Amino acid sequence: MKWVMLIVLLWSPALQAETLVATRLIRATEVIGSGDVMLHEAHVPGAATRAEQVVGLEARVAIYPGRPVRLSDLGPAAVVERNETVRMVYRQGTLTILSEGRALERAGLGDSLNVMNLASRQTVQGIVNSTGLVEVFGSSDPFGRGQ
Repeated sequence: MKWVMLIVLLWSPALQAETLVATRLIRATEVIGSGDVMLHEAHVPGAATRAEQVVGLEARVAIYPGRPVRLSDLGPAAVVERNETVRMVYRQGTLTILSEGRALERAGLGDSLNVMNLASRQTVQGIVNSTGLVEVFGSSDPFGRGQ
């Protein structure tokens, strides 16, 4: 009788986990859509279990068809591309400085990235904000002038 209970518990639908798998090759930097994933009956640690967790995110690595979609392989979609000209802003108190720079890497909202100031050719670090500006931080001379 104990064996029957154990078998029933093991086959219970509530105990069987589902994992999202890719339905097609998802290349790195592609944004995942709802048709790109489907549920598969298996438990894979670190893999997504609901489409809402991954739709709209960007693949950081190639994900092959039938493979689990791991949350660690995804990130926010990039809004700044490498070598793209971006507007930088530095704020300290009431002082605001705007300048143009060239992004040295791809970045999504809230991501940190290095930007080369086009006027001074100095590299500064900043964070992409919701308006697409790169907020420069952490320097008494934020745009590398006077060096």
